[in-house]
Amino acid sequence: MQKPTGGTPRPDAGSTDRDQSPASPPIQRLSGRASRAIRDRVRSRAAAVGDVLGTALRPFTSAERALPIAVATIVAVAALLAFLPTTPQGAVNGLQGSTASNPRLAVNGGIDRDQQLESALGALNAASGGTGPKVAPSTPDPSFQPLLIPAALSLVAPSTGPEPTTGPLANVTAPHPSTGPTPTPVAESALFDDGTLIVGPAPDTQVEDGSNLVRSYTVQKGDTVRSVAKKFGVSYMTLWWANNLNLKKSNLKAGGEIKIPPVSGLVYKVKDTDTLESVAKRFKVDSAKVVELNGLEDPTLVVGQVLILPGAKGPPKPTPKPTPKPKPSSATKVAGGGGVLSGGPASYSGGAMRWPVIGGDNYISQYFHYGHYALDIAADYGSKVVSAAPGKVIFAGWKSNGGGYQVWISHGSGIFTTYNHMSAITASRGENVSRGEQVGRIGASGLATGPHLHFEVWSGRVWDGGTRVNPLKYF
Repeated sequence: MQKPTGGTPRPDAGSTDRDQSPASPPIQRLSGRASRAIRDRVRSRAAAVGDVLGTALRPFTSAERALPIAVATIVAVAALLAFLPTTPQGAVNGLQGSTASNPRLAVNGGIDRDQQLESALGALNAASGGTGPKVAPSTPDPSFQPLLIPAALSLVAPSTGPEPTTGPLANVTAPHPSTGPTPTPVAESALFDDGTLIVGPAPDTQVEDGSNLVRSYTVQKGDTVRSVAKKFGVSYMTLWWANNLNLKKSNLKAGGEIKIPPVSGLVYKVKDTDTLESVAKRFKVDSAKVVELNGLEDPTLVVGQVLILPGAKGPPKPTPKPTPKPKPSSATKVAGGGGVLSGGPASYSGGAMRWPVIGGDNYISQYFHYGHYALDIAADYGSKVVSAAPGKVIFAGWKSNGGGYQVWISHGSGIFTTYNHMSAITASRGENVSRGEQVGRIGASGLATGPHLHFEVWSGRVWDGGTRVNPLKYF
């Protein structure tokens, strides 16, 4: 009998034998067995292959063989890459593009041209209350392809104030909108990845010298070397040395240009092996004055540097000998060649002597002093030389005593005068001359640095027991 359930039906009470899952058919069971067998066979074969490969590759895993194999692999890859075709990418500061396209130009510091124009026009329209003309930006030119510089490479600080900069431009100072350009320091590491080097201004290699002190003067009609020298307060020989003038043609050509040094002296160009000390010693000048006058910050001289040497003198330039024709007469010989007559006035007529040079903008270039027992009177080449007092010419000609062409005159009472460095002699030996009578012309014969008269007054016979006295006491 069926056991009572207490009123609760069983879970399977409503099902029948027909509703239960049927048993697996035999073919399905055979398929499952075959699949498992195949999987087991594959696993065993894979394990066998793995064992074989592991055994074969085990010798190459040693340290001694791994390094040569790695090197050979790298070389093979590099050789392969070398033969592969390359396409230029045109990378410039991280900007990609073909370098075979139209030329590109970095403009506006990273600001587009039309954008800048639109900004300016907008500001203008805003200032005019929107009533002004509306101007549209120009159409971009297709032939012009601007290369915009990235903001990271900008060298100019923004208008709102300087911002701290990092990277290779950390030590580059932006220009300051003040009185003028200032030197920009350059960082040693101011080199970008693409090879662009940021450099500052070129160093100042200019050397201080006196070339800017030398003025240029345009010769006016009637100018002479003497008058120009007097106008600018320098000596005649200063202009002669600075301009390499010809003493026989001292008349300047109107319209020509001559150099005017700032002071009397030499304009000297530094040569190899020159030093400030050697130049000062050679020309007998004070090195401190040379430094001060030329504005030298560094006493080291540079070849080709121009220096003004105040008070320096150039080498003497004797002129060609003229051909005087003194009258022959009996004479006695003195050292140095030439004949000297004896005799002359018995006594000096007295009175002041006459100035021995006429015209030529003459002036005293050197006074009577120890070592220079005469009066040097500079004047234009060829100016007249006259007798200072009446007397007799006892010598007229050339002497090898440094005075070149010269005239000696006896005035009586043991007083004699000599006129040296002349370019021409107009009096003859034995001739009696009056006060103010011409005896020659200014020159630079003998040992002379420029045209002048070396005028001597002797007490006693000339170079024969007499002594030279200061000529100024007789004028």
